[in-house]
Amino acid sequence: MSLSCGVECVLLLGCSRWAWRRCTYVGSNDSETWPLATPDEFEPVPRVCRLILAVYEPDLRNPQFPPDGGYRLNPDWVLKRVTYEDTLGRSPPYLIYVDHDRKEIVMAIRGLNLAKESDYKLLLDNRLGMQMFDGGYVHHGLLKSAVWLLNVESETLKRVWEETGREYQMIFVGHSLGSGVAALMTVLVVNHRDRLGGIPRIKLRCYALAPARCMSLNLAVKYADVIHSIVLQDDFLPRTATPLEDIFKSIFCLPCLLFLVCLRDTFIPEGRKLKDPRRLYAPGRMYHIVERKFCRCGRFPPEVRTAIPVDGRFEHIVLSCNATSDHGIIWIEKEAEKALERLERLQTIEDEHKDALERAVSLNIPHAVSTVEEPTENKEMEAEAAKANNGDSPKAEPELSSRGTNWDELVEKLFKRSESGKLMLKKESNPTQTQ
Repeated sequence: MSLSCGVECVLLLGCSRWAWRRCTYVGSNDSETWPLATPDEFEPVPRVCRLILAVYEPDLRNPQFPPDGGYRLNPDWVLKRVTYEDTLGRSPPYLIYVDHDRKEIVMAIRGLNLAKESDYKLLLDNRLGMQMFDGGYVHHGLLKSAVWLLNVESETLKRVWEETGREYQMIFVGHSLGSGVAALMTVLVVNHRDRLGGIPRIKLRCYALAPARCMSLNLAVKYADVIHSIVLQDDFLPRTATPLEDIFKSIFCLPCLLFLVCLRDTFIPEGRKLKDPRRLYAPGRMYHIVERKFCRCGRFPPEVRTAIPVDGRFEHIVLSCNATSDHGIIWIEKEAEKALERLERLQTIEDEHKDALERAVSLNIPHAVSTVEEPTENKEMEAEAAKANNGDSPKAEPELSSRGTNWDELVEKLFKRSESGKLMLKKESNPTQTQ
């Protein structure tokens, strides 16, 4: 009896601990050790989000659902628009846009349409370990769609790139389902650059928004210099290794599916996941937009963290009411715009400080410095003080006193002790008050 009670207690404690860890796990935990992104590298993200939203508009001259501030593009520079009728179900709709101001040729591919059977067929055309490519594994259906797109549009892209003086960047952009197609199309172009006139790798770029897991880990890291994935806080799609076809077959019971996936992944060791070459991951360098914190209400000013993680690459499902809403391209565009404004403002503050320091030096302000970096001497003194505190160097303290400021002498110069023993500030004598 006592043994069974002990087993029940251990089981209850284990389940409670698991439930607590899972329910308190928030999306920001995935990137808490990552450094912040810079404004320059994140600047294209809101812009490409608006281009994907433009794919949904039947007439860009008279938009029906423009984002805040509009699409901010020139309709005359839209080279080509392709609908479901044109693709015959082989690819999601897309557009090709030539941005002459920024010298970019952009192909933007929209996400999954829940009302289109062809999109489901594209997702269902895959099995674990079905398609090998470039020394790794990829999603079979998405690769077929990328190959079809490249065969159809390679001549158009090549012609435009050559007509613009072979100077423009080639950018592939996609959201959700389209992100997988765009990422794999980028991999194809990198390996067959002759199809686009021998375009250099440095001029190729891909932005995968709310990315699908479409390639194995070795490929995801290999192409991190050209593929950038953007994840908004708790988005479910980059975090679940469940095949895409299973996710969208269960779209109307998605919370139940996410809970079961979370429960299953708890018992799979991290090492086993990494050693499975067939396991698919979100591609390239990761940019994580974080706007919510644990046990905090509302949204905070978003910050963008970036890294090329190998282990801990969005491996944990977040049990959050925002897991599906964070997948929407509208929310990604809004939060990316806010995050960029914040990054630019922080950069402006830093630049203003540097300019002020340089201005003070140029005006010969007494004791002005051009930098706020700590002198090397002070760093050495701090290191010696730390050793002294640890007992490693008994001579460090007097050496520090001789090289640094003697605070006792400074106190004696500025203060005097009263009869009661209290420190009182010394007052300079005023000649006018001399008797």
